[in-house]
Amino acid sequence: MSEPFRLPGFVNAHCHAFQRALRGRGGGGTFWEWRDLMLAEAQRQTPQTVRRDYTLVYRELSAAGYSAVGEFHYLGFDEALAAVDAADEAGIAIVVLLAAYARGGLDRFRQDSADAYLREIDDLRNRGVAVGVAPHSVRACPADWLERIGRYATEERLPLHVHADEQPREIEECLAEHGLRPIELLERTGCLTERTTVVHATHANGDEFDLLARAGARVCACPTTEANLGDGFLPVERVCTRGIGICIGSDSNVRIDPLEELRELEGIARRQSGRRNVLSVDTLLCCGADEGAAALGLESWDEVEVDLDHPSLRDVENVFEGLIFGCAADVFAHVPVA
Repeated sequence: MSEPFRLPGFVNAHCHAFQRALRGRGGGGTFWEWRDLMLAEAQRQTPQTVRRDYTLVYRELSAAGYSAVGEFHYLGFDEALAAVDAADEAGIAIVVLLAAYARGGLDRFRQDSADAYLREIDDLRNRGVAVGVAPHSVRACPADWLERIGRYATEERLPLHVHADEQPREIEECLAEHGLRPIELLERTGCLTERTTVVHATHANGDEFDLLARAGARVCACPTTEANLGDGFLPVERVCTRGIGICIGSDSNVRIDPLEELRELEGIARRQSGRRNVLSVDTLLCCGADEGAAALGLESWDEVEVDLDHPSLRDVENVFEGLIFGCAADVFAHVPVA
């Protein structure tokens, strides 16, 4: 029997746990048709279903090697508290990325004003819940909301997470309303800082990536979900050459496997460049753990133990390379830090 081999746990920087229920359901031929199915699933959620079902999802995350999760939450305040309870029961650290929603979506997503939203953030903080602010998107939040939330995040030194440039239609609508692309609008409204994480950015252009680099912001890539939804894919090498940090998320939880997310990041880079080893194994492991922790404002998080006797690691020369390119998440066992 091999000696225990431990690593920093992986950090899931972007999760919608309720969407796990959509696994195995087709949901139409476009992202927008899938979104209709997702909204119907969101509508049926209650604090009781969140507590029950999120516990199962978070246990699955933990078993797959994730030690912490950023739950991008837009189902309501009481449901956010239920998500915190579920994470506690599952034994995984959680940061609630409570979504600000001014328009669109469902009635239950929306707050009356940016100040009403920030009062919810303050309420969570007063209860001892780790939080980040999360204007859902430039579709859901007008410019004045973005300005208010960006100012608050800067004053309170909180993480700010936002979906941006996931779909071409989103960009077209933002240009029509503001004359700016989504990341340009985020920069204009004070939402781009070193504590900002832009989720997806699959259709961002070079100017937008330059803005992210200058701000010291990150991108959260969710390759298994982006593939499943037809979102496109992050231009990984262009992001890395600008020095932009990348973290990962399970997003819709169509797959829960941090190694698969990281392997696909490098796979995208190889397909785009025609070269191997675009991102080093050390860089990929950093994307999976340290970058996600920084995106969520975490200073410590649990380790995972690698089963060196697993068949996928038999006779490998380099355990780290073997993990990234030859293993699934069943090689891990969660190990709480004392």
